[in-house]
Amino acid sequence: MSINLTLLIVMGVLYACGIYLILERSLTRVLLGLMLLANATNILILTTGGYAGLAPLFTKETSPDAYSDPLPQALILTSIVISFAVTAFMLGIIYRTWVLARQDEIQDDLEDRRVAETPSFDAEDDAIVPLETSEFAVTPANTSDHTHPEATETPSKAPNQEGGSA
Repeated sequence: MSINLTLLIVMGVLYACGIYLILERSLTRVLLGLMLLANATNILILTTGGYAGLAPLFTKETSPDAYSDPLPQALILTSIVISFAVTAFMLGIIYRTWVLARQDEIQDDLEDRRVAETPSFDAEDDAIVPLETSEFAVTPANTSDHTHPEATETPSKAPNQEGGSA
């Protein structure tokens, strides 16, 4: 099986342009980039299917190498449907942002800048939890198994403070 070089070059150019357009701030360019990526993926699936052969019908005199594989065609059809749905969804988002803000470009706000400046280490998320926080009490089989003495403590229940008749 030889590879069609023209389809590979076209696929590479479509992937490169699609990724470049997705990284833009304009929603219309993001939509065009997604469409280019979907078409490049369709070409990729088409090239993996090999050259066209005979119809995938079984006859005894046809060799198995002469048949065409129908799976890439079904995958391309599925990819077309999914890309159509994503395109329709993105068109809805673009229309809504145009109605609300009369612009297509996504702007940075103060929260975006604050998140971009924060370090990746979060002391609260990366801290070691000193005791078991689940609501179920964990009791080890023997006492030498637990590393934290607080790990098996159950939360103490406070007496019912609600008013009621005695």
